[in-house]
Amino acid sequence: MKAVLIWPSLPLFLLFILPRLHALQLCTNSMAPVALKTPLPFCGYTGSSCCNATEDRELRRQFEALNVSDTACAGAMRSITCAICDPYSAELFDTGARLGTIPILCNSTVSATSSLARVSNQSFCKQVWDSCNNVTIQNSPFSGLRLPVSSARLNDIWHSEADFCETFGGPSGEDTLCFDGNSTSFSRSTASPNPKGLCFERIGNGSYLNMVAHPDGSNRVFVSNQAGKIWLATVPEHGSGGTLEIDESDPFLDLTDVVHLDAQFGLMGLAFHPNFTTNGRFFVSYNCDKLQSTSCSGRCSCNSDVGCDPSSLGSDNGAQPCQYQAVVAEYTANSSSAAPSIATSANPQEVRRIFTMGLPFTNHHGGQILFGPADGYLYFMMGDGGNKGDPFNFAQNKKALLGKIMRLDINSIQSESQINDLGLWGNYSIPDDNPYTVDRGLEAEIWAFGLRNPWRCSFDLERPSYFFCADVGQEVYEEVDLITKGGNYGWHVYEGPNLYIPPLSPRVNMSLSCINPIFPIMGYTHSDINSTMGSASITGGYVYRSTIDPCLYGRYLYADLYGRDIWAGAEIPENSGNYTSTLIPFSCAKNSPIPCDAVAGSPLPNLGYVYSFGEDNRKDVFLLSSSGVYRIISPSHCNYSCPLENTTGTGSSAPGQSSSARRTEGLLGRVVMLLFLLLWWMF
Repeated sequence: MKAVLIWPSLPLFLLFILPRLHALQLCTNSMAPVALKTPLPFCGYTGSSCCNATEDRELRRQFEALNVSDTACAGAMRSITCAICDPYSAELFDTGARLGTIPILCNSTVSATSSLARVSNQSFCKQVWDSCNNVTIQNSPFSGLRLPVSSARLNDIWHSEADFCETFGGPSGEDTLCFDGNSTSFSRSTASPNPKGLCFERIGNGSYLNMVAHPDGSNRVFVSNQAGKIWLATVPEHGSGGTLEIDESDPFLDLTDVVHLDAQFGLMGLAFHPNFTTNGRFFVSYNCDKLQSTSCSGRCSCNSDVGCDPSSLGSDNGAQPCQYQAVVAEYTANSSSAAPSIATSANPQEVRRIFTMGLPFTNHHGGQILFGPADGYLYFMMGDGGNKGDPFNFAQNKKALLGKIMRLDINSIQSESQINDLGLWGNYSIPDDNPYTVDRGLEAEIWAFGLRNPWRCSFDLERPSYFFCADVGQEVYEEVDLITKGGNYGWHVYEGPNLYIPPLSPRVNMSLSCINPIFPIMGYTHSDINSTMGSASITGGYVYRSTIDPCLYGRYLYADLYGRDIWAGAEIPENSGNYTSTLIPFSCAKNSPIPCDAVAGSPLPNLGYVYSFGEDNRKDVFLLSSSGVYRIISPSHCNYSCPLENTTGTGSSAPGQSSSARRTEGLLGRVVMLLFLLLWWMF
C-alpha cells in the first residue's frame, strides 16, 4: 500500500501527539537574551531578557504614550508592550505582518492537571478583549494591522472576541508558543524513554575526518581524510551485511599537493552548496604552508588592527608566525560530460579563493565549514590560534577572527578592488544581518566569539535555529555550546562554566564586567571519565533524528577523542533551556559487516580515536574514527531494549525514492513511533 493512502485513515488522536515545537531562547534581533544583573524597573523581567535598562525605559515611554485610562486594560497593554523583552520573543513575534507589534496571545482553555511549562493564563487573548475592546488606546500597537489609524478602540474593527482572537490568538497546544501575559507558554510534552545503550556496526576500515551527505538525497556520501583526499562513497542498506562502497584509488578530488598535513593541520572541512546538484559548487577548508605554496599568502591574523605584533610571537615547533595558513577554497564538479549530481570527479583547479589567513601558532584553528540550512550562508569555525591559555586574548578580541565562528556570503562575488577596499580576507560578502550591525565593535565576518577550538558543529535538522558546537577545553572542562547570533562563549575568561586563570600573564587583561558569557549547555570535566587513561578532548556530533533507534530520537550525541566515552544529551524539560547529558553504554553488533576489535580487558569495542561524526540523507548518524566508520543501528542488535523500537523493519526509506515519498514515510514512521511513545507514557 502506498504511504499516501494510509495518512487519511490515521486515528484522529494521533494528530495531537505529533512532535511539538522546540523553542530556543532568542530575541527578535536573532541574538541570545542577556543576563540581567538587576530586574528591569518597568517590565519586571529578571534572570535573562531581550531588553536592557535603556530599552526598558523606552518601553515605559511607549506604554505611557498609549494613554490608557482603564486600569485592567492598562495592565494588559503593559504586558503586551513588554513582551518584546521575553527570552523567547523571536518566536512569539514570528507571525509575519505582526512582527514587532503584537505577540501570539494565548487563546485556549487548559485543565489544571495538564503538564504545561510555565503556564499561568491560557486565555490571555480573551482577557485582552474583555478589558480593552471598548477602551480608547492612543498610538495603539494594533495600528497598521487591521485597525485604522483614525480609530483607537478594538471593537471599531473587530466585532467579537472570536474575531479578535482569530487574528491575534494562538493555542499553546499546537506547534507554537504563545504569550500568557506574564511569560511564554509551551505545549504539552512527553519525554521518550532513556536509551539503554548505543549499538554500532562497523561498515568501513578507512579513517576519515569529514562525512557529508550527497546533496542529491541519495544514499551516497562524500568522505575526506586529513591528508587532502575526498571520495564519493555509497552507504549500504540496513540489514544488508554490506560495507561502505568506496574506491580509495579513485578519489573525487585529490588536494594532497596543496594541503599541509601535520598533527593539527590538513583538510579540515568540506561543504557542498545548497544548489550543488545544479551549480556543482563545493568548498574545502584546509591548511597550507606559505614556504611551499605561492598561493598560501594571506595576511597574518596577528597584526596591528588587532593589537598584535607578529615579532612578539616567536617560533612554534620550528614554524615562524603565520607560516601556516587557514584556507577556504571553492571547487566545482561541473564538467562537459556529466551533471554535478552524477559527477564522480571534480575539477582539481581551484575556482575561487574564499578565505586565507595566517595562523599565529601551530594548533587550535578548527577549520570546519557548514552551510546554514535556513539562511544558506557559509559558517566557518576558527580556533583561538593556539598557545596555552590564549595569551594574546584573540578569542575575546572583537577585531580578531581567531576564536570565532564566521558567517560568510559566498554567493555575492567581489572584485579585487572591493576586497581590498573592504579589508576582506578573500572573495566573499558580508550578510546584512551579521551581528556587527548590532554590536559595532565586532568585525563584520563574526557570528559568535569567545571559543577556544570548536571541534565539530552541527545544525539540528528539525530545528535549524539550534546550532550546536563542541568546544575543546584547556585543562578541566570540555563543553557543548548552543550558538546564537553575537554570542560570547567566555574563553579565555572562562573555561566552560569555570573561571579560568591563564598560566601565562595575558597580554590583554579582561575584566569579568566586560563580558556577558553564554555558558555551556552540556559538557564534562576531565576527572569525570577514565581515571587511568583520562580525557583527551571533545568531539561534537549531531542531534539524532533517525527512526532506527527511537529512544535516541532528539538527543545530541558527542564523544571524547579517546573513544571510551559517549554522551547523549537532551533538554529536560523541553523548552526549559536546561540540558542534561549522561554517559551512554555502547557495543558493536555481533553480526557487524566488519567485526569490531575489542579493548583489552574491557567489553567495549575498540573505536580508536573518535575524530568526528557524520550524518547521511536517511538521518543515520555515523562515528568516524581512526579504526573505521561505524553506523548506529537498532539497539536490539546489541541486546539493548527500547520499547519504541520497530523490530519488523529498518525504519528507513530506500535510496532512489523521491524526496516527497521519503518525507511521507518519515512522517508515518514518527507517527508510529509516537503512538508507541504515548502507550508507553500512559502505562
